[in-house]
Amino acid sequence: MVPVSVLCNIVESGFEPLACECTESGGLLRIEVYEPASGQVKLMIAGVSIEELTSVRAISDFIGELRAEMKAGRRAFAG
Repeated sequence: MVPVSVLCNIVESGFEPLACECTESGGLLRIEVYEPASGQVKLMIAGVSIEELTSVRAISDFIGELRAEMKAGRRAFAG
């Protein structure tokens, strides 16, 4: 199991050069990715369970999925 603080650090670094804030509450993550200069939100997703994010590989795969959704312009994930 990856500690939540480490999990959030990995998630936050996975979106550079964009800024990312990852917070946990009750076993669920809230992830917000935004342009650091303008503050424009590129992605906001809440209610992500940490149960499946138990390894660095699983976290990396999750970040890859979110980045692909962002690149494809999926508005369901955008703020």
